[in-house]
Amino acid sequence: METKEMRGVYCDTLLGLAHSDERIMVLEADLMKASGTIPFKQQFPERAVDVGVAEANMVGLAAGLSAAGKIPFAATFGCFASRRVFDQFFISANYAKLNVKLVGTDPGISAAFNGGTHMPFEDIGLMRMIPNLTILEPSDPVSLKALVQECAKLYGCTYMRLHRKAIQPLYAEDEVFTLGKGKVLKDGTDVTIIALGAILVPEAIKAAALLEEQGISAAVIDMHTVKPLDEDLVLSYAKKTGAVVTAENHQIAGGLGAAVANLLSTHYPTPMEMVGIHDEFGQVGTQAWLQTYYKLTAEEIVRKVLSIRSKS
Repeated sequence: METKEMRGVYCDTLLGLAHSDERIMVLEADLMKASGTIPFKQQFPERAVDVGVAEANMVGLAAGLSAAGKIPFAATFGCFASRRVFDQFFISANYAKLNVKLVGTDPGISAAFNGGTHMPFEDIGLMRMIPNLTILEPSDPVSLKALVQECAKLYGCTYMRLHRKAIQPLYAEDEVFTLGKGKVLKDGTDVTIIALGAILVPEAIKAAALLEEQGISAAVIDMHTVKPLDEDLVLSYAKKTGAVVTAENHQIAGGLGAAVANLLSTHYPTPMEMVGIHDEFGQVGTQAWLQTYYKLTAEEIVRKVLSIRSKS
């Protein structure tokens, strides 16, 4: 299947929605080129607002537009969409029970050469503390298109991590996605790998293949929605396989791993390991180098699986 640039899919999906729903709007903080939304502005200039380098103001404006009946998709780099605008998003959008769709681009190591200041390893942890907020990270172009459409249908605030670069599709074009319901990419009986996002879901699939060569049957789940977590799916596979490894492009404290660990510890204690960032800041580098440095790899997932099995 054709590799597609994720930001292009994001814009195309919003254009498709905008043609049938005049409430759809796009807000940017001087990053339309980076987010890929210039075509939206060209087609719907009256529904595209660039606030300049003023991210908190962008969220406040999005809240106002939502209160007026619009469906605003407001995007900026993930570091700014989380750390910089947290209070505005918390109070003006979520506490007010509005309908703001906040998008944080370049999550984690995908920020690459923008370096540690622009490398959000903590955004999910921050957002998980907001009551009733839906948090998601698509893993490929197909899931991105479907989940943006689902966000538009849902009344309520959402936070989506958007990998901007080109990604090979993992799913068939007609795959159906539902917010809050994970996707089983591969069944298995010995361990469950629960992964998040465009970097770690493909690595989880590779890890499962490597484990298969060692006679270990690994299930792989694309947990595209971190909140609400698909608790039934996690618990059913924990009971089925008896071991869980999570994998994410984020701090293990506060992210997917923490959400899964909290669920399992209170409902079905299960041997578990986490692949992710271990209490570190970001830094400058290519995505490939950063992925190796922070051990966000199939090999590290395999190592964690073998570690669990060695203790059983």
